[in-house]
Amino acid sequence: MLFLSKFPFKTLKSAPKISDNKSTSYLLQAWFVRQEMAWVYNYLPFWLKVLENIKNIVREELTAIWATEVLMASLSNKESWEKTKRWDSVDVLFKLMWAWDKEYWLNPTHEEVVTPLMWEFINSYKDLENMSVFQFQTKFRNEKRAKSWVLRWREFLMKDLYSFHKNQQDLDIYFDEVKGAYENIFKRLWIWEDTLYAFASGGAFSKYSYEFQTKLWIWEDNIYVCLDCKQAHNDEIVENPFKCVNCQSWKYEIVKTSEVWNIFKLGTKFSNSFDLSYTDENNKKQEIVMWCYGIGISRLMWVIAEYFMDEKWLIWPESIAPASHYIIVIWDHLDKALELAKKLESEWKEVIIDDREKIWFGQKAWDCDLIWIPNRIVVSDKTIENWWYEFKKRNSNDTIIKSF
Repeated sequence: MLFLSKFPFKTLKSAPKISDNKSTSYLLQAWFVRQEMAWVYNYLPFWLKVLENIKNIVREELTAIWATEVLMASLSNKESWEKTKRWDSVDVLFKLMWAWDKEYWLNPTHEEVVTPLMWEFINSYKDLENMSVFQFQTKFRNEKRAKSWVLRWREFLMKDLYSFHKNQQDLDIYFDEVKGAYENIFKRLWIWEDTLYAFASGGAFSKYSYEFQTKLWIWEDNIYVCLDCKQAHNDEIVENPFKCVNCQSWKYEIVKTSEVWNIFKLGTKFSNSFDLSYTDENNKKQEIVMWCYGIGISRLMWVIAEYFMDEKWLIWPESIAPASHYIIVIWDHLDKALELAKKLESEWKEVIIDDREKIWFGQKAWDCDLIWIPNRIVVSDKTIENWWYEFKKRNSNDTIIKSF
């Protein structure tokens, strides 16, 4: 449990106006985030808690399809990037000079790390029956399109999943499993109904990549949605005139969105660059097909904040709120608040106790609403006298009386 009397951060009296999106102002006002420099940010405790809750949902859904979590290095060597011919071709690199004139870079992505890493563990076709790894890792990109304060960052938290397959058939089967896991993630985050599955540019890897795009008024992309088959298309692949890549219809509508997930068909580019292969049932050497699946975790949190906020507040899905209960202590009743908090924690609830002195009830209630804790409890002289406490749901105007 968290005691606010021991908490070093304070909410702001008003929401600062520094961006074109209101959620950024609310995140600043409510103890969530502070800017370190242009498009680089510090995570304060409540932002960190929401991020961890999102990570746990993602982790649960990916381990359910037998993906294995790892944590790879943030730095990688020049030699690996030269093998894939990307050292001089990727334009978002933060390159570093080390001792003895050695060059490295801060990883914007991890294909050049995960492929040689898995070289040790993949030999036979039997090793590829279930071979996928994922991580939550800080990425670094010298992003020229950084915008909207927290929409596109130069240092950000990402989940990337890499899968390794004997052939395209096996990959297609696993792709459907991953797509289902991601649909579950977005359902648990309450954004599934307004999230579109879109085709996008495949860049250097293939004709198309695949994205989940969430409808949002502050947008990054224009998504063309076919009116006949409902297939979505990122505007980067739409030529004039529009023609649906799925059903060839000419009819469409344009939707404003922000990307929350992407998939790239890596093919054999990276496996061949590092001589990563397997021997088949006939003891013949075969190529390995790879795919990459990414979610920007810190971006996703911002999208959720922007998606659900109203004219006054942040609104979090209860599954990722910074805590489940906020206990307001009026006067000297910390012992009863602590007793109740311990009972809630025994039921796997997460509790904040607002035991700050010389802070009136109105300010405490405001802070509870501002950071959006789903359940508010008040313990005061009046409630203790009658051996009860006040309980209020964040999205309700009704106060319920409950006994200890």
